[in-house]
Amino acid sequence: MATRKALRATRETSPKDAIALLKADHAAVTELFGKYETAKREDQKNSIARKICDELKVHATIEEEIFYPELRAAKQEQEVDSMLNEAEVEHDGAKKLITEIEASDASNDLFDAQIKVLSEYIKHHVKEEQSEIFPEARSSGLDLKEMGMRLAQRKQELKAQLA
Repeated sequence: MATRKALRATRETSPKDAIALLKADHAAVTELFGKYETAKREDQKNSIARKICDELKVHATIEEEIFYPELRAAKQEQEVDSMLNEAEVEHDGAKKLITEIEASDASNDLFDAQIKVLSEYIKHHVKEEQSEIFPEARSSGLDLKEMGMRLAQRKQELKAQLA
């Protein structure tokens, strides 16, 4: 269980709400994909690819553990269930590609293509999340500020495990 000091630190550094935190994650990974595209050396590409994979794994985990289940429970509508099911399938596909990327490196002929496909996959997923799922969350009645604090706390825990 988190200490008061850890929760206070999370509260002070976390975005205003769950959606702001998730959108910040989207922006961060989009920026990393941009950096990858301009990287020239294999060591740079490897480093950026690892960061992309780590960010995406953490992001998917906090969505799957906290955001999606709580939104599903709050809305209890077939349309929302369908959107969240699709998002989870997209996560599964991305995770498979992430596993392939992590087992490889920039010296592999397919590495750039794998990163490109992952980037396109994530762009599609982000677009749907931001245009369909996040508006549902806003209208759900969930305490998104409190959820944002829990997402931030879990994100810190997961990043510590990856370090």
